[in-house]
Amino acid sequence: MQPVDRSDMLRALRAQLAIDPKRTAVVLVDAHRGHLDLAVATMPVAPEDAPGVREALARLVRGARAAGVMVVHVVMTHRRLPYPGAESMTNPFWRAVEAAKQSLIPGRRSTIAGHNLEGSPQTEILPELGPEPTDYVIRTKKRLSAFYGTDLEFLLRTHGVETVVLAGINTNTCVLCTAFDAFNRDLRVVVAQDAVASMYGEDLHAFGLQNVARCLGWVLPVDEILALLEAPVGSAKARD
Repeated sequence: MQPVDRSDMLRALRAQLAIDPKRTAVVLVDAHRGHLDLAVATMPVAPEDAPGVREALARLVRGARAAGVMVVHVVMTHRRLPYPGAESMTNPFWRAVEAAKQSLIPGRRSTIAGHNLEGSPQTEILPELGPEPTDYVIRTKKRLSAFYGTDLEFLLRTHGVETVVLAGINTNTCVLCTAFDAFNRDLRVVVAQDAVASMYGEDLHAFGLQNVARCLGWVLPVDEILALLEAPVGSAKARD
């Protein structure tokens, strides 16, 4: 089934969008080596996706910093436990996937129990993304949303943030779940279209982008987001 054509609605909504860089944060969701460095990744995106996403992420953070926009890195990190071995394994679905010896990645291997264990190279932020001294890093993410169990909301409210630009991995799980939680907190949600990917497959990547664009916020390429950050505040035809 092809997606419903809502292009007219998306164009009309795009005309409503204006972003104040002083009240914006770029939130990188799991833009770490565990997904995007194929040499060590335990849950890798497709090899053909990784280079382009990494380049787009780097352009996004460089442009955001130049515009005075705060950058927040949120990294999933699991403690090792005597039983069941890692914090991830307390989740019944993830535990079932491992017990059934299945991979969440179509046609390729992955590990949940060994993913992003505390102190592992997988938890390291990609070197081209920083962190820079002006960035913030949150390492208490345990599940899909960057808000759940972390102090992300407190950090954003402290800085008066009204708009979050989301990028990272995976489009249909952690990025989408974070977009829902940002929407539920009445934040303006923008997803960087070319700076996200999904290890779960192209179909779910497309689903994640459609779900945001038609239900939660704006889906735009990095270059367009950076142009908005450089535009005079209030330049949209009407403010949302």
